[in-house]
Amino acid sequence: MKSASAITEDNEHDQTAWVQTTVRQHQAALVRYTARLLGDPDRARDVVQDAFVRLMAQPRAQVDGHVVEWLFTVCRHRALDVARKEGRMTRFEEGAIERVTTAEPRPGSALEAQETNAALLQLIAHLPPNQQEVIRLKFQNGFSYKEISRITALSVGNVGFLIHSAVTRLRREFAAQPP
Repeated sequence: MKSASAITEDNEHDQTAWVQTTVRQHQAALVRYTARLLGDPDRARDVVQDAFVRLMAQPRAQVDGHVVEWLFTVCRHRALDVARKEGRMTRFEEGAIERVTTAEPRPGSALEAQETNAALLQLIAHLPPNQQEVIRLKFQNGFSYKEISRITALSVGNVGFLIHSAVTRLRREFAAQPP
């Protein structure tokens, strides 16, 4: 039978391994999302690091099953706090998203896919900030309307309306682009 200290050590090792795996899997997406909110990749990395520090302090059972949603919510709240503290919330300048470094390879290797992605990103950048946020949470991070609702503190109906409005506008503007 294991001693109490051996059990505690095993639990600490399991917690550390779980946090390390979570960091590897979600850090890049969190940095992209937070950088979008703050307009500054360096501050975004600090916010994401803070979120993972807070995750280490959480009992695993308390966040297990919704850790990604929890992390995005913590990053969003912290980013808004940082922006509020500075008295402004800035948007990315043209091309700034490409300067955010991630460990993940860039999606889409074909030239056509790259051109389509670039065109869509430009169109998304012209959406109102609240529509940009829900579009990115939905399509870049794969959250459900309910999860987006909890992250943004908007009603599920409002999230649906914002996504519908944004997608309608993006389709119209994308179709109007020259071939």
